[in-house]
Amino acid sequence: MTRTLSAPVTVAFDYTRSTGPVVGRFLTGLRDGQVVGARTSDGRVIVPPPEFDPVTHEPVTDFLDVEPTGTVTSWSWVSEPVAGQPFTRPFAFALVTLDGADVPFLHALDVPSPDSVSTGMRVQVRWADERVGAITDIACFEPVTQAGPMGVEPIDSNPVTGVITPVELDYVYAASPEESAFYRGLAEGKILGQRCPACQKVYVPPRSACPADGTPTAEEIELPPKGTVTTFCIVNVPFMGQKITPPYVSAYILLDGADIAFLHLILDIPAEEVRMGLRVEAVWKAREEWTTSIENISHFRPTGEPDADYETYKQHL
Repeated sequence: MTRTLSAPVTVAFDYTRSTGPVVGRFLTGLRDGQVVGARTSDGRVIVPPPEFDPVTHEPVTDFLDVEPTGTVTSWSWVSEPVAGQPFTRPFAFALVTLDGADVPFLHALDVPSPDSVSTGMRVQVRWADERVGAITDIACFEPVTQAGPMGVEPIDSNPVTGVITPVELDYVYAASPEESAFYRGLAEGKILGQRCPACQKVYVPPRSACPADGTPTAEEIELPPKGTVTTFCIVNVPFMGQKITPPYVSAYILLDGADIAFLHLILDIPAEEVRMGLRVEAVWKAREEWTTSIENISHFRPTGEPDADYETYKQHL
């Protein structure tokens, strides 16, 4: 058995934003098969158009269409594409200065090998089969063909005013030896903390060192599955991936014998009845569902005991 635990973690959400008039105009153009740029006060044509002039800082108002053909000014080869990139096969990212523009912009270039791309090569837009008003409406650039870029028809008369972009981060979380002991304890139905030998404070989940005095925390302590609500939040707003229907309560719970509270759910009680000082106990999932996870504890519920006196937890708010 390894000393430490690790697990893959994915953080993902849809990022929604309004485009504003300038970015919206650019994305509307892409949806309708046209690349829109803007002329700035120094005479340059920039694609995509900036919202404000980089020299005068005034709003940009002079828009114009540029050609769907251009020249590679620099490039980089992607030999091992990752999830979310334009292709699953090797390709190039290139800075392309479109005909009629003075400033290049970055996009994918579909060529079979690094030998097939060079600075100065002529390229053209390859439009996506389905265009929705996003930068991906340009599927990629490709080497110029004799026929030129394929023409496309406008899709809609309504301007693009908003975009939804999926954002995802994948990483491997590596727990410290102390955290690993905590998670292994949960797999056995135990809540483990560690005591600082200097100040005698008990931390759960355990730390490698006491945050108060920096002393390593080596003594392992098993804590009871009961504690006191110190502070809490009633969650009323739904969000993607939510497993519980609002309203419900997330609370900091100070376990008996611990010197720091940790966050968990409070259920089996109306949200409006949760309060500071409420005595609660852990509700464990069925034994066959246990893993090395804090989710082995489904939630906390009221014990029915009298509320804790404020003096017993006021230092933990």
